[in-house]
Amino acid sequence: MAEHSRAPYEEQLSEFRLTYSKAGSVTSIVLVLAGFGLDYFTYPDRLTEFTALRLLVSLLTLGVFALLFSGFGRRHVRSLTMLWLLMPQIMIAYMIQQTDGANSIYFVGLHLALYAVGIILPITIFEGIGFGVFTLAVYVLACLLHADSTNDTARLVTNSLFILFSAAASAVCTWFNEKARLRLFALQHEVSVKNASLREINQTLAEVKGQLIQREKMAAIGTLSAGLLHELNNPVNYSLMAINMGLTCPGAKSDAMLKESLDDALEGMQRVQNIVSDLKTFAYQKPGQDSQRPFLLENAVRSAVRLAGYELKGIEVAIDLPQDTHAMGDEPAIIGVLINLLSNAAHAVQATERAAPPRIDLKVVVQGERLSVSVRDNGRGIEPDNLGRVFEPFFTTRDVGAGLGLGLSVSYGIVQRHGGTLAADSVLGAWTEFTFDLPRPE
Repeated sequence: MAEHSRAPYEEQLSEFRLTYSKAGSVTSIVLVLAGFGLDYFTYPDRLTEFTALRLLVSLLTLGVFALLFSGFGRRHVRSLTMLWLLMPQIMIAYMIQQTDGANSIYFVGLHLALYAVGIILPITIFEGIGFGVFTLAVYVLACLLHADSTNDTARLVTNSLFILFSAAASAVCTWFNEKARLRLFALQHEVSVKNASLREINQTLAEVKGQLIQREKMAAIGTLSAGLLHELNNPVNYSLMAINMGLTCPGAKSDAMLKESLDDALEGMQRVQNIVSDLKTFAYQKPGQDSQRPFLLENAVRSAVRLAGYELKGIEVAIDLPQDTHAMGDEPAIIGVLINLLSNAAHAVQATERAAPPRIDLKVVVQGERLSVSVRDNGRGIEPDNLGRVFEPFFTTRDVGAGLGLGLSVSYGIVQRHGGTLAADSVLGAWTEFTFDLPRPE
């Protein structure tokens, strides 16, 4: 495994070591105390001494166990693990020296510890070798310090070789266990990377799906608006001609009520003309037509306000525009962005219960080579936890069925396509503002 992968491996392994060290120290205490039965049946004359020794080692191991729950224990888990591992070995070596030297049955306990360490505990190969060498050293020292050590040379050499074999087997097990843990970590890391990649792919697919849904909606509106224009154009023109002719008649001039009625009818038919024209501008565009072209942002703003007029009823919409609003881009798409922002603002102010009258401010400012557009409402604001998620596909705080949560995500993509950024800012309970910028013609 590459060196850069070992750092996260060690970080992940530290918790693993801590857990196993805690469990291993408890197991060591149980085994050390369980050896009381061995003392009782094998060396009853040393029962009191060995019992006291076992209690001392158990208490010291218990102290190490308690340290493992502290910050110090977390930082020095490897050293503390080796400490409680070595204490029983020292105890067993002392018992061997005090009993039969190379012929002592306690020799088996050293092997048990070596195999347990190699198979179970997550120590490194160097720690495993060090533990084996230490075990061999204390065993040889205990046998040499025994009173009859000169008569047990053959047994000492034989047992030392067995300890050496056990230490080698333990080290090999430790090496393979560490390799297996490294491989496991590599697989976990690979899976996490692939999961992250899949999440990005799913997010991209969701955004693409949102774009496709929006395009299908726009295409449907385009088809509808084209049909409406074709079907309504002639009767609207006839009606306008008839109304204008009626207004020129002497009877209309002399009858105030009739003239007022004709004026109302004229205004209504002109609104019908504007709505159909706005729908055509917003949604109908021939395939392959260049969408990046100069247009008047002022006209786009007026169209968006008219098309969102139903949702804006009862709301004061203040529009602040500079003298020159020429912009470069996809006018129908920008109208869609403005409709979405105005619709969201209208929903926010209508859901607010407070004395201040509902208001939306739409402002355009010239900033060098770009036009900055802001839509600000005095609604309920956005929760801080939700502010960073408003542009996520399918994220919505509205009731089920009130929206798919695609509007802002699609609008973000449209603005990004124009080289700008759609941003949100809000103060909960006070206001919300969305801003974006568009390029100006060269």
